[in-house]
Amino acid sequence: MHELVRRMYPLCRSITGDGVRATLDIVGEYVPLTVHEVPTGTQVLDWTVPQEWNIRDAYVADGTGRRIVDFAASSLHVLGYSVPVSATMPLSELRGHLHTLPDHPSWVPYRTSYYKPEWGFCLAQETLDAMPDGEYEVRIDSTLADGHLTYAEHVVPGQVADEVIVSCHVCHPSLANDNLAGVAVAVHLARALAEQNPYYTYRFVFAPGTIGAITWLARNTERIDRVKHGLVLACAGDSGSLTYKQSRRGDAEIDRVLRHVLTASERPHEIREFTPYGYDERQYCSPGFDLGVGSLSRTPYAGYPEYHTSADDPDFVSPEAMEDTLAVCREAFAVLDRNRRYVNLSPYGEPQLGRRGLYDSLGGRSDAKQAQMAMLWVLSLADGGHTLLDVAERSGLPFDTVAAAADALRDAELIKA
Repeated sequence: MHELVRRMYPLCRSITGDGVRATLDIVGEYVPLTVHEVPTGTQVLDWTVPQEWNIRDAYVADGTGRRIVDFAASSLHVLGYSVPVSATMPLSELRGHLHTLPDHPSWVPYRTSYYKPEWGFCLAQETLDAMPDGEYEVRIDSTLADGHLTYAEHVVPGQVADEVIVSCHVCHPSLANDNLAGVAVAVHLARALAEQNPYYTYRFVFAPGTIGAITWLARNTERIDRVKHGLVLACAGDSGSLTYKQSRRGDAEIDRVLRHVLTASERPHEIREFTPYGYDERQYCSPGFDLGVGSLSRTPYAGYPEYHTSADDPDFVSPEAMEDTLAVCREAFAVLDRNRRYVNLSPYGEPQLGRRGLYDSLGGRSDAKQAQMAMLWVLSLADGGHTLLDVAERSGLPFDTVAAAADALRDAELIKA
């Protein structure tokens, strides 16, 4: 995962353009993708697909021709979606187009101007402080023209057509935690699920933030009822503890599953209420769709100083943090995939487990008593109204133990889904 982050890091991504395509080309080496190109001007819900932006070069050079600010050194140096410019101007005029972080003078900020024609450069405050008055050559070799918005999907087929969507944004340029770590975790989660014959169908959406998710929703309104659960992955690789932001509903199954998994794992974590600000969970959870989609991250957006700066580089994220995020995703989807409602087929009194060999099957197990209790709890709550997660939470038993008990009872034809 960390190597994948390093590969994608140098690319200049935005909400449209060849940087997104190049990123998806790399992702496509790991998992097969269906790539969608949506033309400029396409109406998507209340939005319109914008013109496509591409950039070849950009710089600010002093009187000797030395590049003081150079896009070739970092894609962050250019204000995202900058219109073309070729001019010579004094520093006093140029300053109005320069963006810095005075509180972190060695860092370069990430700034954009997607929907307002503008141009600019981002640079370290210490670089600006060292620039003497005088004339500077300013050049941005970019194009803003009719083209396409690009996004991609990868589908892991399940036993049923009901879907779980996993969504991550691919629009940010050289920012490792936000959101290349999320992309890398999603890729390896997809590969892991493909080896498991999952119950649900898992649809991975790699799209630009906001406009990409809105475009996906607009193009999938007729089949949106298939989406039963969802998770947005972002900021998945920093050293902070895990944070889960609940869906707008607050009581969606994915919310309960993540709360259970994080609590049961005894990992340090935080559960946050939904707010209509953040990543693309706010699009999936908008009231017209109201999908059960939460968001998993480590330190949430804007919660760490390196957020949207050049300090969010591959060294800021760690293999261990991404592995931990991946592990939680796998644990959560393992619960989600097995969380069923069952009906007791022998509900009048306690069925005789011994003559069905169910007690014998526990012989030698270190958790035999726990497994026996799990069977009794499943039988007790198998009334068609309780899920296995309900059983685990009410009994205080591990979900895996409860699910294994349900499997045994189903095989003995004592319960049915």
